[in-house]
Amino acid sequence: MPAKIAISKTEYQRLRQIAQRYEMLRRVFEVNFFEEPPTKNIKQIAREFKASGLYNENFLKSLERGLKDSAYFSGESTG
Repeated sequence: MPAKIAISKTEYQRLRQIAQRYEMLRRVFEVNFFEEPPTKNIKQIAREFKASGLYNENFLKSLERGLKDSAYFSGESTG
């Protein structure tokens, strides 16, 4: 068997995308989905999302509204 195999650039890019998606899913499934969040403080959660710099204002507002409407967070202090 030859030491090298040649494939097209398109096929290489397709295989890289598959590998990247697999790696992302592997990381996601390493997390325990059923573990309680470390806090139920909606304001704190929103601040931490904002501090990451990854989310725009519309998303952050939507996140906060969703958490306030969530049965899991209801009744808790939003402090």
